Amino acid sequence: MAMDKKGRKLPRGIRQRGDTFEGRFMYQGNSYTVHGATIAATQKAITETKYKLEHGLFVQKTKITFGSWFDTWMQEYKKNRVKAGTFETYQRIYDAMLKSEFELQEIANIRPEHIQRLYNKFVKKEYAISTIEIASIVLSGCLEQAVKNHLIERNPAKMAELPRRKGKQMKKRMALTRKQQALFMEYAKDSYLYNLFAVMLRTGLRVGEALALKPVDIDRRKNVLHVQRTLKHISGRGFIEDTPKTQTSARDIPLTADVLALLDAQRKFWGFKVEKIDRYLFFNENGEPLSRDRVQGEINRIIKRITADGNEFPYITSHVFRHCFATRAIENGMTPQVLKTILGHSSLAMTMDLYSHVLPDTKAAEMEKIADAF
Repeated sequence: MAMDKKGRKLPRGIRQRGDTFEGRFMYQGNSYTVHGATIAATQKAITETKYKLEHGLFVQKTKITFGSWFDTWMQEYKKNRVKAGTFETYQRIYDAMLKSEFELQEIANIRPEHIQRLYNKFVKKEYAISTIEIASIVLSGCLEQAVKNHLIERNPAKMAELPRRKGKQMKKRMALTRKQQALFMEYAKDSYLYNLFAVMLRTGLRVGEALALKPVDIDRRKNVLHVQRTLKHISGRGFIEDTPKTQTSARDIPLTADVLALLDAQRKFWGFKVEKIDRYLFFNENGEPLSRDRVQGEINRIIKRITADGNEFPYITSHVFRHCFATRAIENGMTPQVLKTILGHSSLAMTMDLYSHVLPDTKAAEMEKIADAF
């Protein structure tokens, strides 16, 4: 029978190793080893391990690194299950935010405090909370699959706390006022993307959806615009067509006379037939597809001209046109359910959230309507 350092007998299967204790036992012909700071802790570890073995809960510690497992997770579990853009985002988040921290660390050794420390580091570097949340989705999803594959017992990411959103980091929807909207479009008149901006303002299309439009999507018989795809530019792969953001994003938008006129004007804009030059309605002077960066660059150029003439104007992205459409729709009494369908929102709650972000002058006008009711 083994003895401790003081010459006292130790329970069967337990021996002292330095200042800690080691417990060994056999189960179905295999040997298992556990460790504990005390004899009692070691006995408890033996009991817990036997229980896990008997109930199929035991996970043998693996030496697989997080970097190796992440590659497997992406190729085997995500590549054919998520949209190409989402796959690219996962890889970009890993490369920029997770790789340096966890690439060489064995997944079995990643603990909640390691992940919490990483989140805290992101906060100190003033990462946007939304960016940290995306990183946590990638990290937790990868480790959750490791749990399902019996590579680790628990997902440590579930035990880490994400930072709370604070004042300036609260997501705020932005829409131009009618005056700002008119000013932008006035300065955009000489832009080769004028028709694109005008169509997005009148339809609420996401920029990727607008850039992916083809002549075949203009249904004159039903008088609707079919939204069936989105166009993305992925580094190293070029332009790819992807499915719309959600199932409800594939939709038909009624064509008004001015939208139809803009689309017809776009088909003739470069002086040749769209169908023979490019599959898309909106493209550059060489007949090549447009990237979101190219669109943003043109927006920035227009804003620079506006401000150079002494006008104050906010920095905007192409997504603001979608918010402008939604705001104008709300201002003019469009019902939430109809707006939800046109915008392609996956839930009515998303549309109702827009109603809480309408411009201050609109809210003031609505209050005046009920002033005499009290």
